[in-house]
Amino acid sequence: QVQLVESGGGSVQAGGSLRLSCAASGFTFSRNSMGWFRQAPGKEREFVAGISWSGITTYYTDSVKGRFTVSRDNSEKRVYLQMNSLKPEDTAVYYCAATRTDAYTTDWARFAGGYDFWGQGTQVTVSL
Repeated sequence: QVQLVESGGGSVQAGGSLRLSCAASGFTFSRNSMGWFRQAPGKEREFVAGISWSGITTYYTDSVKGRFTVSRDNSEKRVYLQMNSLKPEDTAVYYCAATRTDAYTTDWARFAGGYDFWGQGTQVTVSL
């Protein structure tokens, strides 16, 4: 069956770094574009970053540009989110998601409803 399993979350002080990983199985990973979303307590799930199936195209929400980097390894069936210069407002549960769309545009990437599969999430806590 389809599985997306996130790992790498944890607690870190402001200014620190974490690298999230998402392991995929049960579907053709190399033909799926991937997204990272996050949800803080009391807030809606929001788009963080996305990467096309080829890895050529990436998207970021404005608040993480220059700090976060999304990448993927199709041979390992993994997608990564390198998070640097973390801030307390980055505290959230982070989810990876997969979409089979052939039109992974900036609008599609940001739309949670456009993703077909979701992981269970990993907690990231950033303290002052």
